[in-house]
Amino acid sequence: MITLTIPAMITFGVFLIAMVMIGVMTHGETSTFEDFTVGGRRLTAPVAALSAGASDMSGWLFLGLPGAVYMTGIGATWIAVGLIVGTYLNWRLVAPRLRTYTEQAGNSVTLSSYLEERFEDRSHVLRSLSAVVTVVFFTVYVASGLIAGGLLFNEIFGADFETGLTIFAVVIVVYTILGGFTALSITHSIQGTLMFLAAIALPLVALWKVGGPGALHDAVTDASPALLDPAAEASFADNVWTAGGPLGTVAMISLLAWGLGYFGQPHILSRFMSIRSTRDIPRARRLGVSWAAVVLAGASFIGLAGIAVLPDPLDNPETVFIELATLLVNPWIAGILLVAVLAAIKSTVDSQLLVSATSLTEDFYRAFVNRRASDTSLLLVGRLSVVAVAVVAYVIALSGGAVLDIVAYAWAGFGAAFGPVVLLSLYWPGMTAAGAKAGMVTGALTVFLWDDIDPLLGPLQTGIYEMVPGVLAATAAALVFGTYVGRPPARTWKGTMEHATPISRAGQRETVTAYDTAGGYGPAGGYGAAGGYGPAGGYGTAEGYGPAGGYGSAGGYGAGAYGEPGYDAPDYGPSQGPPQHQDWWRS
Repeated sequence: MITLTIPAMITFGVFLIAMVMIGVMTHGETSTFEDFTVGGRRLTAPVAALSAGASDMSGWLFLGLPGAVYMTGIGATWIAVGLIVGTYLNWRLVAPRLRTYTEQAGNSVTLSSYLEERFEDRSHVLRSLSAVVTVVFFTVYVASGLIAGGLLFNEIFGADFETGLTIFAVVIVVYTILGGFTALSITHSIQGTLMFLAAIALPLVALWKVGGPGALHDAVTDASPALLDPAAEASFADNVWTAGGPLGTVAMISLLAWGLGYFGQPHILSRFMSIRSTRDIPRARRLGVSWAAVVLAGASFIGLAGIAVLPDPLDNPETVFIELATLLVNPWIAGILLVAVLAAIKSTVDSQLLVSATSLTEDFYRAFVNRRASDTSLLLVGRLSVVAVAVVAYVIALSGGAVLDIVAYAWAGFGAAFGPVVLLSLYWPGMTAAGAKAGMVTGALTVFLWDDIDPLLGPLQTGIYEMVPGVLAATAAALVFGTYVGRPPARTWKGTMEHATPISRAGQRETVTAYDTAGGYGPAGGYGAAGGYGPAGGYGTAEGYGPAGGYGSAGGYGAGAYGEPGYDAPDYGPSQGPPQHQDWWRS
């Protein structure tokens, strides 16, 4: 246990109070359920990038990843490589289309409701399945974050684990209930900035303390040469490092496979749904990928620095960041650095709580209990759902467990259940609802049962991270069932859904109602008999895709219809185009 001085404790306390105050100040901005869940789709590029990144990384960034590198060496950093590549591909392949598709698919605010609209599943089975997967895996995921928070309070303040767990959970629940998505986005911007600065500052201080890169290399090599071999892993037992042998193909694939999980993480995808416009996505992508690369590199370096700087091997390698911070800098700075650890944990837990609560409210309460629920009712149920998920996760967290093991399991569950289905929904117009259901169920069950299935394979047993077989099985099931079972959606999504939602001449979003049985959005919303896809192949005869190739007689999206020019040329084509809305792998 580390005992902090009064200055560091004050720094820590001020941060917690500030988070609650942000919730209080943003409470007035959650007047509708859409405000509470997706912030009215108003996120700017920097806020979206920081919020997505902060939601993504969780406590393992400063606890699990440095601990893995501390124990096994730089071979563990293959996970960081996979995550950086996955972050880029998620922003590039998923963000633009998902932002557009979800708004036009009945203004969906959850992944479950989007999938139901996308595949025209009137049975509600797809929505129910995806909602169950979301709530179950997120409850486990939230529990891992609460465990990390409890351990952090125990390590820093000397409070017992249960007390730290309770304080941490209460603070998060309070500001999430009060401010909803807006509060989370603001706190994530602050927390993402703190995480970024901490990932740069502490490694630089440690490098200076040890005497430079050469001295660091010598100190780590003295512990075990295997620690600096990217194709090997060291073994850490009884406070001694030894050569553990080659990393192996299976281990390397398992580490890199973490990047596959991005396509199916609802708490990250919700940031794509909430960005202000598709025009903001290229900038957000550049910021988000750069941020991820810096914090992952810094966190990995901290693991190596701990080997070189700390006088004695650690009993708990996951505390290497905390130990370095308290050893190397003055108490005020140590407090700020430790706040960054808390920020990494909180920013993921609060996102997962909100997405789980949104799913319970939208995909269970409104879908099956009260289809005509008012915004007031939805807000109340949403806030109560935050409490309900937090209580269940709290009970699970009381049993403890390794943070990284729990994160690995939940990450794989989402990646396998949702990742292939989300990608195919955006790029395969003819995919059927049966394909989405089969992919989702197969992916989730494969992850859930893999520890029991793998030993039964005999000589084919691999010990590979369950993400890999889960994604492969889900993709195969989605392709087979999506091709041969059921009818493709009546609506042609490819091309017609590439663009941001139309804005009326008054500058407001057009109201979009639910997709009706006639094959389009109802009379008030637009895509119906009067304004829908007619024989001419476009939106009606007056405003549709006509011979000139665009909305209206001008032949494109003009200022009168949208008020803005087109997408950025490098990412979306000509300027006259659409409007500018624009367990570390188990060892």
